[in-house]
Amino acid sequence: MAKWTPKHEAPEPLEGPVVATITGGTLVWFVLFLVQLPFYGWFDDHGHLWWLWTCLAGGGLGLIGVWYVRKRDAALKRGATVKAPSAE
Repeated sequence: MAKWTPKHEAPEPLEGPVVATITGGTLVWFVLFLVQLPFYGWFDDHGHLWWLWTCLAGGGLGLIGVWYVRKRDAALKRGATVKAPSAE
């Protein structure tokens, strides 16, 4: 078990434009779905129909991710405003 014991503390998590990143990724999944939709027959004939549904699932899960990170971002901002007055 000593092999897996960390030798230093973990760095702080990176904060960035999380909402924009998740929204962009979700849009990419939906665009990929829409681009592949006209080729439905080809995908079906060649056994690659799962490519189409993977893109749709990625877009759907991305919508859940957008909802989640927006709520998280709002909670972090609320927490920052609550802590700010008491720090003085």
